[in-house]
Amino acid sequence: MQPWAIVVLSIVGAIVLLILVSSIKIVRQTDKYVIERLGGYLTTWGVGIHMLIPFFDRISQRVTMKEQVKDFDPQPVITKDNVVVTVDAIIYYEATDPVKLTYNVADFYGAATKLAQTNLRNVIGETELDEALTSRDIINAKLRAVLDDATDKWGVRIVRVEIKRIDPPVDVTQAMHRQMKAEREKRAQVLEAEGFRNAQILRAEGAKQSAILQAEGQREAAYREAEARERLAEAEAKATRMVSEAIAAGDINAINYFVAQKYVEALKEMAHSPNQKVFIMPMEATAILGSLGGIAELSKSVFGENRPGAGHSPTGPRRGE
Repeated sequence: MQPWAIVVLSIVGAIVLLILVSSIKIVRQTDKYVIERLGGYLTTWGVGIHMLIPFFDRISQRVTMKEQVKDFDPQPVITKDNVVVTVDAIIYYEATDPVKLTYNVADFYGAATKLAQTNLRNVIGETELDEALTSRDIINAKLRAVLDDATDKWGVRIVRVEIKRIDPPVDVTQAMHRQMKAEREKRAQVLEAEGFRNAQILRAEGAKQSAILQAEGQREAAYREAEARERLAEAEAKATRMVSEAIAAGDINAINYFVAQKYVEALKEMAHSPNQKVFIMPMEATAILGSLGGIAELSKSVFGENRPGAGHSPTGPRRGE
């Protein structure tokens, strides 16, 4: 064989080997390949090793099955109460049908962006500013439902829609801050008034409880005092009855006890009288003082007469002169 023939065969063999190697494709776990043959859809490759027929088959689209995110540029939107706000949103989506995604839409990303912006204006336009600021979850759910229904024919599922921020105009923001400040001051005043009211109620309840307890204490004390007086009266009545029975029986000790008791009570009342100007002494003390007086007179009479010079003046004549 001629040398040039060997070279040609080597080149042809290398080209064939290169074509065969390039026809072998490995599909990853997260991807799917849409295959066409002679310009028409043939099949969809999943994970694994596959081979294309050279010059007949080709890969039309490599579709990733992972969840993806699309961030839209902030755009102005008019709310139901005619306030222009700037809305920034994010869409999370994933491919469900690679064939529909390949043949039913030319530019899915551009179409999804325009569709999201249009429906965002519609949803926000049906909502007032206060509701839009406080009900983002409701807006997200409405927007996701609308986009998911529209993108179903494209082989894409909208997983969720998130409103990152809603920025009102500067003057509206300042008015909202003033309103929030007024609401907080009002709330603080209400809380302070409620605290003062509760304190007054607690003080009144405490005073009422104290008065009730004091009245119960006084009533208990009066009851005990009455009970003590009743017992004392019963004891006195019993003692009087016993003395009366003893007197009726002719017991002289009982008579003396009864007289002495009345005597002591009379002295006690006379001693505690506020107009009392006479010093009252018991009968026994008077007798003792009388005895002491008699002894003093007797001493004077005895010792006075026997004293030298008694009964004479200092200048008188002496006895025997």
